Amino acid sequence: MNAETADEEPRVDDVDRAPDIPADAVAEAERLTRLAREATDPAAARSYRDRRDALADVHDYTPRLREEDDTLVLYPSEWVEGGTVRFERIEDTDRAVEVSLSGPGDADRYREVAAYNDVVAEAVAETVETEAHAENARRFATFMSNHYVRPVDEATPETRAEFREEYLPRNGWPSDDQLAVVEKSLAVIAEVADAIDEADVEGPDADGIGGGDVGGSEDDVGGSEDDVGGSEDDVEGSEDDARSSESRTDG
Repeated sequence: MNAETADEEPRVDDVDRAPDIPADAVAEAERLTRLAREATDPAAARSYRDRRDALADVHDYTPRLREEDDTLVLYPSEWVEGGTVRFERIEDTDRAVEVSLSGPGDADRYREVAAYNDVVAEAVAETVETEAHAENARRFATFMSNHYVRPVDEATPETRAEFREEYLPRNGWPSDDQLAVVEKSLAVIAEVADAIDEADVEGPDADGIGGGDVGGSEDDVGGSEDDVGGSEDDVEGSEDDARSSESRTDG
């Protein structure tokens, strides 16, 4: 390693910048993208996309959805001008981040989590006398499976608040009784889940229920200028592809 002289400072270009958006921000951008795609209310979908775009912008990144392979791509904003990626500005293709939204293994993992959450929901329905609790448990199981791909007993206080304040009123078609007891319902779900052994729930494999990587596949960033104007537009390369190495961000 060459020592630098006292009057020399490291250049910005010398700093490791591949990629320079935090893993937790990538994970949240992926989550908001999934929520936007699954929302039944157009206004809610737009709100999720706006939140994702604002989050990426904080880190000077611009998100796009590449529909041909169902991949969320996060580009450094300095590459984008007027909604168009200017590939002559790309100095390091590894700075882009790709997140597969339907990659191999996702289906098995979803089925495993959903099976467990459904068992918990049905156990709640068998335990309580109030139908509102049973319906809330079913909605919460769907919410955790589809939006987070996480077991119901891994819900954080923030996740439960999101379900209680956003998902259930907007997407759960709740009765007044359900809204009145939702806080108690969440407590009942947690109690019932504690008594269920995940190992006893049949799933597609024996790997357990847990998190996964937030990452990308090989990053094709290249060609002449690509039009990525819309919030969910495709970004396609041309014959002058500048291929990056596999870009992975652990979540």
